Amino acid sequence: MSDAPVPILMYHSVAAVPNDATRALSVTPEAFAEQMALIGDLGLTPVTTADLAAHWRSGRPLPARPVLVTFDDGYEGVHRHALPVLARHGFPATLFVSTGWLRGAHDTGGGLDTMLDWGQVRALAAAGVEIGGHSHTHPQLDQLGDDALRTELTRCTEIVAAELGTRPVSFAYPYGYSSRRVRQAVRAAGYAQALAVGNALARRRQGPYALERVTVRRTTGAEEFARLLLGRAVTRAFAGDRALTKGYALVRRVRQVRQVRQVRQVRQVRRKAIRSRV
Repeated sequence: MSDAPVPILMYHSVAAVPNDATRALSVTPEAFAEQMALIGDLGLTPVTTADLAAHWRSGRPLPARPVLVTFDDGYEGVHRHALPVLARHGFPATLFVSTGWLRGAHDTGGGLDTMLDWGQVRALAAAGVEIGGHSHTHPQLDQLGDDALRTELTRCTEIVAAELGTRPVSFAYPYGYSSRRVRQAVRAAGYAQALAVGNALARRRQGPYALERVTVRRTTGAEEFARLLLGRAVTRAFAGDRALTKGYALVRRVRQVRQVRQVRQVRQVRRKAIRSRV
C-alpha cells in the first residue's frame, strides 16, 4: 500500500486587513486566490480530510497528486473570500470550527477576530466544505483534566451536529498539541481522524489521529508555496518552527510533571491532617 506523502495546507484567517492577533497566520484574499490557482496549474487534486483518511483506511488509491486545503478556528473571511475561490476551481476543503468562537447562540466571546456565524457555516457545508471539530473554546487540550477534555470534545461535536444535522468525523487539535490521552479522547468522542501541525507532509504511517500539516502564513510567497505543494525543502522551510514546537513540548511535559507532583503533595498533606485529627 502506498505511503506517498500528501501536503495538508493549514490556513487560518483570509483577510485583507486582519487584526494583530491573527495577522501572522492570515493570508490576503489575493494570495489565497493565487495559491489555489497554482494548485490547479500544477495538476494537484484537492480532497477533504475525511476522503484522505477513508482512502488510506481502505487501501483504495487516492486521486492523482492529492492535496488538502484546511482552515482552523472559523474566521469570517473563509466564507467571504475563500469560498468564492474554492467554488470557482471546484475545490473541496475542510473547515475545523471552534464552536464557542462562532457568532450565534453558542458564542463564548473568545474569537480572535470577526468569526463565521452558523448560517455561513451551513453555506460552506452546502458548497462541499467538510466541517470538522476544533474543540469548543480552543484550549490546549493536553493541559486539561479528563472531565474538561471530554466536555470540550463533546460540546463541540454536539453543537456541530445540532447546527448542521451531521456529526463531524474529522478533528484538528487546537495549537496542534495532542498526547496519547488526547488522541484517545478524540477517538472516543467519535472522530475517525485528526490533524496535528508538525509542518511536514502527511503520510499514512503517521496514523489517522496524528496526520501532519504545513502552515500557510502571511509571509508565504509563491515560490515557497510551490515548494510546499511539491514537498521540496519542507524540512528546511520549517526548521525553526519544529525546534520551537519541540521546545514547547518539553516545557509542557515539565509543567505536567510539576502539576502531578503538586497534586500528590496536596493529597499527602490532606492525609496527614486527617490522621492527626483521628
